[in-house]
Amino acid sequence: MKHTDMAKGLDVGTMNILSGRQEGAETVFVQQRNSFVEIEYSDMAEQMLSRSEVLHIRKDDKVYVVGDDALNFANIFNKETRRPMQHGILSSEEASAIPMIKLITEQVVGEPSKPNERLFYSSPADPIDSPLTTLYHEKTLESMLGDMGYDPEPINEGMAVIYSELADNNFTGLGISFGAGMTNVCLAYYAVPVMKFSIARGGDWVDEQTAQATGTPVDKVTSIKEDDFELDFRTDVGGVEGALAIYYENLLDYVIENISREVDEEDVEEGLDVPVVVTGGTSSPNGFEDLFADHLADANIPFSISGVRSADEPMYSVASGALVAARSEEGEDDSGAAEEPAAEEAAPESED
Repeated sequence: MKHTDMAKGLDVGTMNILSGRQEGAETVFVQQRNSFVEIEYSDMAEQMLSRSEVLHIRKDDKVYVVGDDALNFANIFNKETRRPMQHGILSSEEASAIPMIKLITEQVVGEPSKPNERLFYSSPADPIDSPLTTLYHEKTLESMLGDMGYDPEPINEGMAVIYSELADNNFTGLGISFGAGMTNVCLAYYAVPVMKFSIARGGDWVDEQTAQATGTPVDKVTSIKEDDFELDFRTDVGGVEGALAIYYENLLDYVIENISREVDEEDVEEGLDVPVVVTGGTSSPNGFEDLFADHLADANIPFSISGVRSADEPMYSVASGALVAARSEEGEDDSGAAEEPAAEEAAPESED
């Protein structure tokens, strides 16, 4: 039998919810789309859903199809998918947000493997360009996970990237998670965060701006972007891909502008030279890190950058880092073991 560690990592994202757990030498990830669609209840629909093991909840005369299946059903019934989260946190405009996110999260993390199993879940930093605050989101998730039988602990999303990707650099560097709802930035020095913040722009912002500029439905823009869009700037001007490239570039400049504004020269060691790791679904297009490296080279920031790289598995990076943090703490609880060895074991995908 495979030995399973008693700890889990959870990435609660606007677009996807993912969990990571260690089984033997492997990290096992489970993923669901963080969305749902509402369809009219009928006996036929209920039978069809139950037979095909589609995730759903029935409430009065409505059926909610949740997770990955929501997108397929939205297309079949010509409906819009809805999301429990917006701008990286629980949506204040969606009355069903909490029951929906609970159902998806239960599917993704499963039952605790022991009472009060340690679980680190990602939480964004407060955005510096918006009045949004993440406290309600963080506390609601904490009590929801506690009700499921876990011992939950929030971990900053940017810090999770550093745990996942920079074990080989003593957890020193700049981790940036480009999510759908937000972009999270964290500069850490030997696993201690020196600066962390988020901005309320991410992949959704790029999609919305592109949709507006080109008169294309947002869902269509998202699927073009997720399909095989590349940031090579040879795209035709006027098309959706041309507009995506323009707004991607604008997003990167905006992130860099905020980094140079937020980083305090007094907190940074003189001569600091750090790697930058970019991750998150929005950083997936080919050419993303090259474009970011070009723009960073011209930026006015008080430390130098030794290189920009993408996480090997951008989708899994935050869940993996949350797992590293949870396991290192479990290790300390069990044996007083140091943090680094546990961290390196748990992030095999970041070491090649």
